[in-house]
Amino acid sequence: MGIIKKILIILILIIAIVLTAAYFMPKNYAVEREITINKPVDSVFNYVKSLKNQNEFSVWANIDPKIKTTYTGTDGSVGSKSAWESDVKEVGVGEQEITKITEGKRIDFALRFKKPMEDTAVGFMSTETVEGNQTKVKWGINGVIPYPMNIMMPMMKMDQMIGNDLQKGLENLKTKLE
Repeated sequence: MGIIKKILIILILIIAIVLTAAYFMPKNYAVEREITINKPVDSVFNYVKSLKNQNEFSVWANIDPKIKTTYTGTDGSVGSKSAWESDVKEVGVGEQEITKITEGKRIDFALRFKKPMEDTAVGFMSTETVEGNQTKVKWGINGVIPYPMNIMMPMMKMDQMIGNDLQKGLENLKTKLE
């Protein structure tokens, strides 16, 4: 009986330490990448604000060739949505909705993931003239990992995990537009 009691006390202490550590860990993440494209800002912006076009260069949309994608609303305008369904775990099920457009400069969107886990995030794509016919495109995603799951943040390496896919998507965009 004494050994079981000691094991139970040790387990409770370990759980308490993990929960306490999670309380002090960051819960928010923000990942951004950028690239310069040799095209004028208006043509780049008009291309990236289309959800159908985003699926042409997005890494996630191209992982599963059998992905089922549906669009609602007027593509490239506030309220338009792109919903996807895939059996591939890295893609899953979810939707993206354009929530705000600052014409020629920025598109903001909401991301709602349903499978393999429920989560929400916000993202944006912005464009700005660098010089002449060059455009800097910035792509970012921000989210929150709730307590106590945020204890996993250091191991998840969100900047690397999401950032690599954003960078590859921007490189795909550059190749497509140039």
